[in-house]
Amino acid sequence: MTTLLEPVLSVRQVLTLERVLAGEPEVVAGAGQLDRPVRWVHVAEAADVGVMLSGGEMVLTTGVLLAGDDELQAEYIRSLHRAEAAAVVLGLGRAFPAPPDVMRRAAERCGLPMVVLHRPFPFAELTEEVQSRLVRRKFAAVSLSEAVRTALTGLITADAPLQRLLDEIAQHSGCPVVVTNLAHRVLATAGERPAVDDVLRDWERISRQAGRGEGDGWIRAELGGRGERWGGILLCGYRGDAATGRLLADRAAEALVLHRMLGGGSAHSWEEQSAQSLLTDLIGGVVPARQLLPRARAAGLPVNRRTFVPLVVRDGDPGRLDRILRLLGMPGLVAELTGRSTAVLLSLARDQDAEALAAHFAARLRTETAPGTVVAAADGRIAWDDVPAGLREAQHVAEAVADSAAVLDLPPVVRLRDVHLRGLIRLLRDDPQVQSFAERELHGLLREADEDLLSVLRTYLATGRNKSRTAQLHHVSRPALYRRLEAIRTRLGVDLDDFEQAASVHIALLAHDAQQR
Repeated sequence: MTTLLEPVLSVRQVLTLERVLAGEPEVVAGAGQLDRPVRWVHVAEAADVGVMLSGGEMVLTTGVLLAGDDELQAEYIRSLHRAEAAAVVLGLGRAFPAPPDVMRRAAERCGLPMVVLHRPFPFAELTEEVQSRLVRRKFAAVSLSEAVRTALTGLITADAPLQRLLDEIAQHSGCPVVVTNLAHRVLATAGERPAVDDVLRDWERISRQAGRGEGDGWIRAELGGRGERWGGILLCGYRGDAATGRLLADRAAEALVLHRMLGGGSAHSWEEQSAQSLLTDLIGGVVPARQLLPRARAAGLPVNRRTFVPLVVRDGDPGRLDRILRLLGMPGLVAELTGRSTAVLLSLARDQDAEALAAHFAARLRTETAPGTVVAAADGRIAWDDVPAGLREAQHVAEAVADSAAVLDLPPVVRLRDVHLRGLIRLLRDDPQVQSFAERELHGLLREADEDLLSVLRTYLATGRNKSRTAQLHHVSRPALYRRLEAIRTRLGVDLDDFEQAASVHIALLAHDAQQR
């Protein structure tokens, strides 16, 4: 049998060589087996040729020792079949002016490709042609193997991320590359984006086909070690010969396993990276949502006839959030965003109560985290195209209440209707006039040394100017708080007991906080 580095041609490819075509080849048996690999070419006339073969040979003969003996002809074919020869090529001439019927029937029964040459043909030319091609392929395969190994090892040594390794693999293979977990959910991809999208659109069928080892150019290598298998890498539609594709897939698998062992993460962390990439692209809006739908489906998110609930959690650990989703049986994706926010996209059945389930998720989260954890949500979206706006809305709500969550009386799940003025100010935070207004109103407290006074002011205004509550939250006595409030009044030149002046300062502080984030 062929080994990993053994270069091969198929019987079909050999028959298309120019020198072979000059002999007018005709396939008279085993036409369905022409994709068999040819490892070598062997010229043999002896009737017991099978004992000299090791498998994969294309045997060339004139049949001069077989003529006139039907049993010997049939045994010759059976011997080649037992030796796992790739094919037999018979040169017609004095021994056999026409294809021998006994050999043809025997070859058909064995499934052995049998080819006859109608014109005289120097077997040495065919042998030389095939052997030289095989040798060139062998050196090319070894060279490719070392080039891939060197490139991937260099990237691992440089602590490159998983995506960089996959990009390198895709460049060498010239086809889409997909990494999956054991459930065939897509963890990462590489390659030309349109080709990758085509694969993901038909991922359900492709993953089944690849799992059965079927399909021209679909080459899968397992990921794992020490008796544990945790995923696979798939070359999708590789156009080179199968041996080289297998080589590439195995080299890629070796590199990914090494990358993981040296701290490049686990299969679970790769799932997190996949979700992060998808949700970040959804929120960013650079890629249309419709184009991201195949990625979501391939990542295991149910997308047909679903209600999508966008959530953003402040100070939530992505691993804990994902575990809670699994515990509650809620399908969804979890991804850490910039800052201290984590996005959660729930996918619920249409007949489920989206608002109640979001509240259930938030309640379970609060039993495992600090009481001040903020869970912000947008209303459920039925259309996938509306999901990006929903995620941005949830992110907006979470950031609008982030600085004052501990002092605000917030519901378990905060929505746009709950943020009132804070939401509006955050939307206007980049307006130059709003920025100028904030700096003008707070000018007396914007030095670094005044941060403590600014914090007291923030709490005082967020609690509705409740002095007792403010003192309690800052762990100071009432007299100490009064001194700080007096210092604030002096620095700002305002009367905080006056509703309009206090409201103006409050708006300026909200704008300042939004700008700082």
